[in-house]
Amino acid sequence: MATNKVTLHRVVKSTAEKVFRAFTEPNALSSWSPPYGFLCTVHEFEANVGGKYKMSFTNFTTGNSHSFGGEFLELEPNSFIKHTDGFDDPNLPGVMITSVKINEVSCGVELTITQENIPEVIPVELCYLGWQESLDKLTKLVEPNIPD
Repeated sequence: MATNKVTLHRVVKSTAEKVFRAFTEPNALSSWSPPYGFLCTVHEFEANVGGKYKMSFTNFTTGNSHSFGGEFLELEPNSFIKHTDGFDDPNLPGVMITSVKINEVSCGVELTITQENIPEVIPVELCYLGWQESLDKLTKLVEPNIPD
């Protein structure tokens, strides 16, 4: 399974606190996590160690959806998130591990995301492409500084 892994790196002009919130607040996560052309529904979300989450992505073109969920393994405010991911579809077996490192740098925040144990039926390059699209949306959420 070592080859069924993606690692992404991105620097965004934001704060660690704002980026961490984007990963741990359900409304924020649902706005940026699905790749382009998909909608997200959050069914359950407890952002604490041992807390569970359940979500689904729906293809806007076809209406087909897939659901998945997992458990938060580690949470270090504004710096690190680690959780499991598992699909409800038996054709997508196994448990993925996703790690998010958030590091403040001189111009904003450096993000390093690793997702391991991607099911073999999912081409790694498609997973990587989906993450890139999601991170584009994340950037558009966390970079603006809009005063009240």
